[in-house]
Amino acid sequence: MGMLRACRPIESDTRTSGGAGRANVLPVSLPPRGLSRGQAAEYVGVSPSLFDAMVKDARMPAPKRINARTVWDRLEVDASFAALSSNDASVTNPWDEAAA
Repeated sequence: MGMLRACRPIESDTRTSGGAGRANVLPVSLPPRGLSRGQAAEYVGVSPSLFDAMVKDARMPAPKRINARTVWDRLEVDASFAALSSNDASVTNPWDEAAA
């Protein structure tokens, strides 16, 4: 009879997030609570530089410091995003102009 060998379980998600070599252990259905600058910007659909401007003018929340890390609370980002005006007169949509 052959010998059984112990096998390491295969992780379903081997993406790294946050640090070098640190595997993402959260299930895909559970988003992280703390977001990096790039993640927070992507979460609301803007570039990191526009996200920085939105933090500076208080349209997005200030980050939290955890030791040397800077993270944004996903729930605070959600609330700030929900509070954004959806009909800002200073923003023009080229598709609206083409339809007129």
